[in-house]
Amino acid sequence: MSEETSGRILRWRVRRDLLVMKAVAALALAVLATVALLSLDDLRGTLLAGAASVVLAVLAARDVLAPVRLIADGEGLIVVKGFARSERVPWRAVERIRVDSRARFTSRTELLEIDTGDDIHLLSRFDLGVPCQEVAEELRSFRTGT
Repeated sequence: MSEETSGRILRWRVRRDLLVMKAVAALALAVLATVALLSLDDLRGTLLAGAASVVLAVLAARDVLAPVRLIADGEGLIVVKGFARSERVPWRAVERIRVDSRARFTSRTELLEIDTGDDIHLLSRFDLGVPCQEVAEELRSFRTGT
């Protein structure tokens, strides 16, 4: 690692607008579930809207508790693992950094894959806030100091 990159710290985080959208959608679905239960007497609609509201609220809570999903510094990476825990991965443990791209029907998904031999850490564009290929290139150049 060169002197130039040893003091730098790179961070990738969930975009705030996505967090706000999840929270607003969770609130809207909670209101819909309440309305479905009280005025429409629709048990099935209440359960579906209620479950969707809970899922979105949990995802929004994760974004609040662990907004920064990936950090790179001179010693290695810090990757969010599980709900909101983080794990330090030294550069020497990183075997490969690549982007896994898959096309299905009309959509394309990309995941940043950080392979440590024992674990594979997968992060999406939604986790990183920028395209995965951009992060992979930055990590590779940061790691080599070029």
